[in-house]
Amino acid sequence: MDDELDPVLAAVGPRLRELRRDRGITLAGLSETTGISVSTLSRLESGRRRPTLELLLPLARVHGVPLDELVGADTADPRVRLRPFTRDGVEYLPLSRTPGGIQAFRITIPPPRGHVEADQRSHEGHDWVYVLEGQLRLLLGPHDMVLKQGEVAEFDTRIPHGFLNPGPGPVSYLGLFGPQGERAHVRVRPTEGRREDEGEEGGPRGR
Repeated sequence: MDDELDPVLAAVGPRLRELRRDRGITLAGLSETTGISVSTLSRLESGRRRPTLELLLPLARVHGVPLDELVGADTADPRVRLRPFTRDGVEYLPLSRTPGGIQAFRITIPPPRGHVEADQRSHEGHDWVYVLEGQLRLLLGPHDMVLKQGEVAEFDTRIPHGFLNPGPGPVSYLGLFGPQGERAHVRVRPTEGRREDEGEEGGPRGR
């Protein structure tokens, strides 16, 4: 049994170090939060201290990960662990991966640096956004609005649209994209004062 566990336990230290560094936490800060001494944390990360349940539980809680993920246990968990990716400075954290179905993301736009203009794009599908924190500027056809924390908007994505962060801090929002929302975007330049090739239906709805 020890021979089977040794590779699993040996991988815990590097995983703990990676999690701590990814979150920008020092050993001293982690020690203060968990009550585990700095020397013990250092030995855990270097593999010189055997991880125990008593040590791993508070670390899993602080890092916000399940215990089985921390130790790399294979529990036949059907959930997909998805990692964030960055595109044009915007971070996307996938929350689902259902082929052809609704796609859910937590999207974070950093604070603006100087004057920024958004390209309005259109594609097949439907978008639903919910602002988790900060403010989100939504350009939708001729509409230009700022959504605050807790506000919702939904719209037909064939209407030219774009998202901006008006500042001063970052903005995070939940985005649900309709069945065809993954198609390639087509860049458009909307004519001021009207939607291009669109009637009045499909406008934004907030609450």
